[in-house]
This record gives sequence, C-alpha cells and structure tokens, in this order.
Amino acid sequence: MNENLPLAYISALLAILVLAAIYILREVIKTRKQESTFSRLQDKLKKGKGTAEEYYELGSLYLDKKLFVQSISLLQKALKVDKQLPAENQALIHNAMGYAYFAQEQYDIAIRQYKEALKFYPEYVIAFNNLGNVYEKKQMIVKAVETYQAALKYDPENKIAQQRLNSLEKRLVSSSSS
Repeated sequence: MNENLPLAYISALLAILVLAAIYILREVIKTRKQESTFSRLQDKLKKGKGTAEEYYELGSLYLDKKLFVQSISLLQKALKVDKQLPAENQALIHNAMGYAYFAQEQYDIAIRQYKEALKFYPEYVIAFNNLGNVYEKKQMIVKAVETYQAALKYDPENKIAQQRLNSLEKRLVSSSSS
C-alpha cells in the first residue's frame, strides 16, 4: 500500500497539470481568436465604412476590454449605418449600450437604452434583467421588482430574475415590518 502512495500522488499531480494545461491552452486560443478579430475589424473600419454587424462586433469586443466610451461610439455607428436593421438586432445594440453606460455609472442613460431595447424586442429577458439591475442600483426597488416580474412572464425559468426578485421581496417585507 505504501509503495503505491507516491505513484498515486504523482498521478494526481499529473492529472491536475494536464487539466490546467488544457484550460490554459483553450484560453490562449480563445484570446488569440478575439485579438485577431479585433485587429481585423479595427483595420477594416479605419479604412472605410463597415456593416452594422461589424460595428456591433467590434463594439462588443471593446465592451469585453472594458473600453466603454469607444464601445458606445461603435454601437451608435452600428445603428446609424443601417437604418433597416431587424428589431432584434437593434435591441441587442441598445442593450449593449445600456451595459456600457451602466458600467460607467450613468444609470439614467442606461435605463433609457434598456427601455429602447425593450421597445424593439418586448420579450428580451436579458434587457429586463439589466433594467432591473439598474433600478436596484438607483434604489428604485418597486420598479426593480416590477421589471424582474416582467422578465419572469417571458421566461419563468429565469434564475437571475427569480433570485433578484426573491431578494428584493425579502427587503420589501423586512422594511415594511420595521
């Protein structure tokens, strides 16, 4: 039994190292792919006008890098380039802009963007979740509760909306009983 113990430890260590190497390799490949796309889109859009999809994609990459001002600019261009975008695409762009404004703590503008997204795509559960989150940040608890309830109308299995709603309802109950 004692003879096999070092072998078991080495095997376990080797397994951990292999899993770590696989994870790191996947992350490196993903990052390289993103950087390649980032570089390609930047070059293309510097040379000339791109499509709404290209502006959105580059704007999303800027969001990932937490470069919110640049992201907003690109997302606005996406809306201007193609006035005939499908409603769902416009909703995606407005939601992304809302996220960028939210990250900069410009909550009122974020609310406007999320509401705009919901005008284009009224069943957009992610926009409802994001809007509810902004309302929470602004301490507009009743509006946040209503927003999460609206999200659950479209997606009763939405875990984020369920968790946030439960948490907020507990706060409302405890504050009203105090």
